[in-house]
Amino acid sequence: MKITKLKLVNFRNYSTLAIKLGDGMNIFVGDNAQGKTNILEAITILSLTKSHRLGVHPNVIMFDRKKAKIKGVIRKDQIISKLEIDMEENNKKLFLNQTEIKKVADYISNLNVIVFSPDDLEIIKGSPNVRRNLLNIQLSQISKVYLTVYNEYNKLLRTRNEYLKVLFQNSIADSSYLDIITDKLVEKAVIIYQMRKEYLDFVNNSIDKYYKDINGDSGLLVEYHPNIEFDSYDKESIRKTLKHYYKKNYKKELNYGMTLVGPHRDDFTFLFCGKDLKFFGSQGQQKTAVLAYKLSEIDIFREKLNTLPVLLLDDIFSELDLKKRNRLLKLIHQGIQSIITTTDLRNINKKYLENAYIYNVKNGNVERK
Repeated sequence: MKITKLKLVNFRNYSTLAIKLGDGMNIFVGDNAQGKTNILEAITILSLTKSHRLGVHPNVIMFDRKKAKIKGVIRKDQIISKLEIDMEENNKKLFLNQTEIKKVADYISNLNVIVFSPDDLEIIKGSPNVRRNLLNIQLSQISKVYLTVYNEYNKLLRTRNEYLKVLFQNSIADSSYLDIITDKLVEKAVIIYQMRKEYLDFVNNSIDKYYKDINGDSGLLVEYHPNIEFDSYDKESIRKTLKHYYKKNYKKELNYGMTLVGPHRDDFTFLFCGKDLKFFGSQGQQKTAVLAYKLSEIDIFREKLNTLPVLLLDDIFSELDLKKRNRLLKLIHQGIQSIITTTDLRNINKKYLENAYIYNVKNGNVERK
């Protein structure tokens, strides 16, 4: 999968930008705050319909403009697709080959991306919500079933929470309706648990190999932590355990007015030689662990979809020493399209620049060298 063309209109600091991208390495070079990351953000939105950036104002429309547009031409197995997202302040329209797509689930997966950014340390240091979001993003790209079930689960979860509040305030309300909602919620939860477990098991097939390739030592794995314990991950075991916990926690959930168990409370941890990297890992180990995790996701795309995603690397070389930088470049330099931002080409080994597309970025102007 490759992006061959990208066009931005009124996006962040770009009034108009139209560029062609190479099949291999594409490098955007410039000082900070010139617009390099905005290009990666636009590609992420074109893929996932939302930004990857933390702590940045969500309104991507250029100041004093009412609309913005992102367009991309995608090539996959010699098939050309045209993606477009039109954005107004509180509205977003999605298009595939000039036909409007109403459901996000029907749009996502037309362009698959894996994003590496300086914010990635939050995957280890941050709250469980950060890690759940990471799981949801990647599983949604791989499986439309997952995205559909996940959205249905969240709707049922909101309905169940609202009805718990009704029951708390009105003791004569019909509790059988809660049982109906709970049964439906359990069926969606079973699928989510199984798909998340399978996904993280697949990550563990290669994460330690990539960690060793970059860092030189081994012992890394990820461990799945639902907020309840299952004897196994077969459907009946999950179903039985969930129903037991919902029955056991009924009074507590009434008091809180919310559902206390389920995949919306999931987490996973990064363990190195059995120790949680969040508490016992150096910042260097944490960075490398996240890189290894994301590189392992490439294998999942290859296995599940028979395709390679586009890699978006936002200024991560400045945070790696020369040896780790070159090891990472060696890993991503094989048949995959990468789009990289950097402040200095000296951060990149010259042998990787020979066939690269290199662009200079300054004040929202982009020129290919």
